[in-house]
Amino acid sequence: MSSPGSAGVIHDIGYRRYAGERTSRAGITRALLLSGVLAVFGFGRSGKAKVLPFALLGMTLVPAVIQVGIMSIIGLSADLLNYSAYNAGSSFLVVLFVAAQAPVLFSRDLRSGVISLYLARPLGATAFALTRWASLVLAILAFVLTPLLVLFIGGLAAGASFREELPRVAVALAGAVLLAMLVATVASLVASWTLRRGLAIAGSIMVLLVGLGVTAGLQEVASTEGATGLAHWAALLSPFVLVDSVQVALGDATGQFPAPADSVATGLLLLGAALALMILGMVLLVRRYRSKGA
Repeated sequence: MSSPGSAGVIHDIGYRRYAGERTSRAGITRALLLSGVLAVFGFGRSGKAKVLPFALLGMTLVPAVIQVGIMSIIGLSADLLNYSAYNAGSSFLVVLFVAAQAPVLFSRDLRSGVISLYLARPLGATAFALTRWASLVLAILAFVLTPLLVLFIGGLAAGASFREELPRVAVALAGAVLLAMLVATVASLVASWTLRRGLAIAGSIMVLLVGLGVTAGLQEVASTEGATGLAHWAALLSPFVLVDSVQVALGDATGQFPAPADSVATGLLLLGAALALMILGMVLLVRRYRSKGA
């Protein structure tokens, strides 16, 4: 202990002010968005984390490669390239991808409690939740658009007409964007409320895949009984059926489910209802994050 008359000593322990460039709020959002997309595909994580997403992506590319190969070898018509039906046909793989990867963005931080640090300023709960949602949307888009582009480019290489194929693939690409947003909303809600990874995966599969089967069955029964209106509105219970109905009504595509929308007006109503439900889901997601950040 120093005597009353002794002089004090200042020690330099090396603290320095940060003199580098400070990232803006927009820069933080962009970095979070990009890191989220990469995390879904396993980048920045262990090697095993990359196996499942890329294996599922490879599996969803197989039908496209086969179709293009058949066109090239046998010379079949370009009608074989049914872009709009592709994602409905590979719905099982899409659901597995989303269900397995959504907890990476929405469950871990909430479960560990680290989210309270992320939600400190300058990025609040609303921006964080919506950026995470956007990351999942972009990752799903990469997953569902890749086979469509392979199908389109491969078809052109096999002799299909660019002018004839462009409108058809444009409808499918628009449908893929709508599908990605709807599926991301469902999976993000399930993963943010079910913090255990296993439960989040099972919950997403239950809602998306079982919901698809129930919706298709309900439409079949309603169509048989002549309840056309019920059959159309039942599409709101499944993103895959809904996107199929909207593509048929607004894009003149070929339907894959029992009761696609039969008019432009019905398609617009279904699209409007879907967007309203999606916005409601995003509001609930933001409220979930706000409750954790409070």
